[in-house]
Amino acid sequence: MKITVLGAAGNVGRRVVAEALARGHEVSAVVRDARTFRALPEAAIAKAGDATDPFDVARLTAGQDVVVNATRPPAGDRERVFEFTRSLMAGVARSKVRLIVVGGAATLTVPGTGGRTVMEDASYLPVSARHIGRASADQQQACQAESTVDWVYLSPPANLVAGERTGQYRLGTDELVVDSDGNSSISIEDLAVALIDEAETPRHHRQRFTVAY
Repeated sequence: MKITVLGAAGNVGRRVVAEALARGHEVSAVVRDARTFRALPEAAIAKAGDATDPFDVARLTAGQDVVVNATRPPAGDRERVFEFTRSLMAGVARSKVRLIVVGGAATLTVPGTGGRTVMEDASYLPVSARHIGRASADQQQACQAESTVDWVYLSPPANLVAGERTGQYRLGTDELVVDSDGNSSISIEDLAVALIDEAETPRHHRQRFTVAY
């Protein structure tokens, strides 16, 4: 497959690039600044581009099988994430490529709480970080408003950290996936495994899914 990864030098993006390359896919690794090319694997096709510019997105994703958006807005632009996501969608609509958006966990419901979301539960998301949760909720809303692009929104669990690749995970949809102790976590490496599994064998279309151990 030909896979484009936007935000390829970030924590999630570089793991997605590595997982896709390890499986033999052709990967175009897109970063905002060409000076970060040196951080990308030699096997990847390094490209510079702006994921918030629909014309640039269309150029970068033309002829690809899947595009992965692993970008994060600059800290001062989180209130514009809805606008950014709509621009991304407009670009992908031009290239007609399947889109996987790496989003947030904010709107996942917490099991056994009667519908309380992660964003509303301080045990998972501190009040001080709720502005980040609101940004991911806006991002998901922008995806849900799109009816022409074949998109899927991947919500990570409550705890996403660098770790080991085990190849193991459990799938969910709109409810936080937790273990018997109420923990919700996965390594970034295994999140990348789940993402590339979805790229290779699509199970979700215009909907959200989540993963955790």
